[in-house]
Amino acid sequence: MRRRKAPTPTAPTLRSRIAAIVDSGFAFKRWMLLPLLGVLLSGLGMSLIVTDLVVLSRIPVLLRNLLLDWSSGLILLIVGLAFAAFGLWRLNREMISFLLEREEVLDNLEIVDALVARRQQRKRRTGPRIVVIGGGTGMPTLLRGLQRYTENITAVVTVADDGGSSGRLRRQMGMLPPGDFRNNIAALSESEGLMTQLLQYRFGDKDGLSNHNFGNLFITTMAAITGSFERGIAESSRVLAVRGRILPSTLENVTLCAEIALPPSQEGDLENSGEERWAYVRGESRIPDAGGRILRVYLEPEDCRAYPETVQAILRADLIIAAPGSFFTSLLPNLLVPYVRAAICASNAVRVYVCNVATQAGETDHFTVSDHMRHLRQHAGDAFTHVLANDAYDPAQPPSANVQWVTLPTEDEALDYTLDKADLVDAQRPWRHDPQKVAAQVMAI
Repeated sequence: MRRRKAPTPTAPTLRSRIAAIVDSGFAFKRWMLLPLLGVLLSGLGMSLIVTDLVVLSRIPVLLRNLLLDWSSGLILLIVGLAFAAFGLWRLNREMISFLLEREEVLDNLEIVDALVARRQQRKRRTGPRIVVIGGGTGMPTLLRGLQRYTENITAVVTVADDGGSSGRLRRQMGMLPPGDFRNNIAALSESEGLMTQLLQYRFGDKDGLSNHNFGNLFITTMAAITGSFERGIAESSRVLAVRGRILPSTLENVTLCAEIALPPSQEGDLENSGEERWAYVRGESRIPDAGGRILRVYLEPEDCRAYPETVQAILRADLIIAAPGSFFTSLLPNLLVPYVRAAICASNAVRVYVCNVATQAGETDHFTVSDHMRHLRQHAGDAFTHVLANDAYDPAQPPSANVQWVTLPTEDEALDYTLDKADLVDAQRPWRHDPQKVAAQVMAI
């Protein structure tokens, strides 16, 4: 087990500000070097003129003919001045074009800081290719943190949701559930705060759209306009300025099912025997409410086809992350798609499972890190052998009611996976991950 310390963010320094000006994406290096070259040529030209007028008049004519005369110096002077003037003009033009993009008036230091931000944006555009797999509320949290490091993010989302507004639209419109897509679109949008409020806005009973939220209806409308769900998601992402891609694991109408061990019956012989009862639950939203211990989950149909773009993104990725969230109902449904699972196992990327900070009632009660990994191996084989887990917890103080901390393995426990541990908790909501902490740790692996 390895304990990692997250890098501490630092304010822009003088060195970083100078580097930002030089490497800001405005071709500043080119237009800064051109005036310098012009000054060099002008100086050389002036020296030739002075040399010809003062020095060469005193040396023999034969030797003077072998050297450059004052006319050559004049040409160099004119060319040098032209280079300097053109370079300064272009440098000024680039700076003005940058300032015109800003709505507010900036002072000198703010201009440099804006260039720092632009440089960071350029780095994000050429950052590592990351695929994040999951759904629910944990995945958007991770995406918010990863945006600081790269814009080459692909979120692979489950389509097994059948509850709430998404479930109603799925049954009424015959489409894939838009809920998890909505959450990730909001997380990856440029105006994330306002966009989240907009897409999560839920209509009341008096609006005629009882319990539907705007984001689900927006995606549904876009899918109807474009003619397909996947094109609707792509166009929604484009319209809302999403930095990254959001893809389904499959386009088939799948249903998540579970085998559950129920507690002993309160009636009949089973009460005396103390034996667990087995039950089969059909439907993602019904699994957490079944009141038992989940043994296995599976999809119907089990041989559903993977979405081709999802497989391509996985095979091209530099980093693949299994996101935190609802373990059985958000993460595993993606890994149960055969070719998604096969693509992950075949990938050369670093593959990390970010383990939940706390248990989830009805799904992972009393689970430890090793329990999560045991079920992950059971359902997805060796897709993920590297685990990032939280170690900032007090077992005597649960993070909230009805949940417990997901505890680390003991020192003498034999592990068949690589474990990295760090402080990952959100100080305000200790049952959830802190976006910046978990992203920094993932990028450090």
